[in-house]
Amino acid sequence: MSKIMISIPEELLQELDLEAQRRSVSRSALLAVAARRELSRRDPDVVAEAIARSRSRFIEAGRFESVDVVREIRDSRR
Repeated sequence: MSKIMISIPEELLQELDLEAQRRSVSRSALLAVAARRELSRRDPDVVAEAIARSRSRFIEAGRFESVDVVREIRDSRR
């Protein structure tokens, strides 16, 4: 396991220590969990591109009534 030295604001360190104590874990364990969570998050630019693609597809689909779509699906199952 590697050791690192970081600098963070004192108030953030106090919050980290309180949370680590509340969870009954070490400061290092809490920071490792937080880093893993952050690194597993999707890139905001990728998410924005996906949203833009979805908006484009809705525009291309044109207007429709959801009731009609549900009715058509329901009737096709009979």
